Amino acid sequence: MEERIRRLLLDFQKNELTEHLVYKNLAKRTKGKNREILERISNDELKHYRIWKRHTGEDVKPDRFKIFLYGLMARIFGLTFAIKLMENGEVEAEKNYSEIEGVVPRAGEILEEETTHENLLISMIEEEKISYISSMVLGLNDALVELTGTLAGLTFALQNTRVVGLAGFITGIAASLSMAASEYLSQKSEEGKNPLKSAFYTGVAYILTVVILVLPYFIFKSYYLALGVTISAVFFVVLIFTFFVSVVKDRPFRGLFFEMIAISIGVAVISFIIGLATRKILGIEV
Repeated sequence: MEERIRRLLLDFQKNELTEHLVYKNLAKRTKGKNREILERISNDELKHYRIWKRHTGEDVKPDRFKIFLYGLMARIFGLTFAIKLMENGEVEAEKNYSEIEGVVPRAGEILEEETTHENLLISMIEEEKISYISSMVLGLNDALVELTGTLAGLTFALQNTRVVGLAGFITGIAASLSMAASEYLSQKSEEGKNPLKSAFYTGVAYILTVVILVLPYFIFKSYYLALGVTISAVFFVVLIFTFFVSVVKDRPFRGLFFEMIAISIGVAVISFIIGLATRKILGIEV
């Protein structure tokens, strides 16, 4: 066996063993149908590991860091995100399967199970937060667009960080309650989702965004610095949330990210101009 092929097989072997343990650990923390699905995938990964081992004749150690990392990701962002992120990392490795089909006749069968059977099982996992992701997107988007614009306008109209922060916080909380109520009424007229849970996810996403965006105004005395940090926070929030959505919904990251950034920053710029013009025209001093 060529050395390069042997190393590829060992890499596949290590990856299968690592994923077997990841799925096994996730299954231990899950109940019901999801646990059964995770155990089935874990067994598939172990079966693949044993196939590679028959050809290499060697034992390998799993990647303990990956096991820890994906376990942590599952706790923070949920099962679906952690699993899909892990499986997306296999795309590059799967390109090498064609090179070893002459050595391992079942390589094609393994690839088929990896790309089709396991993906089908993953799609069967039921996770509440994924079901209500549209509600979270609604709350986050509305908070980013509305509050970024409000804070930018108030910053240049009032030029007082504490006053702007307090006004932004009050506005944000009121808007979050209003948005949650609207989502409740909207979902109540439709079937499939729990109106209370939809309202909850919308409101929580909105409030968390409000806290992140107004916090700089209570930390810094310079309103220029506070606004700059808030704008940076907008990029960070959009980056994290867009990455989350792109992974769990299999959507392209770049287009979604730039769309959300363009809307949020565009509204902020317009509000900045309105706030500055209002201050000059009305001669407001705080």
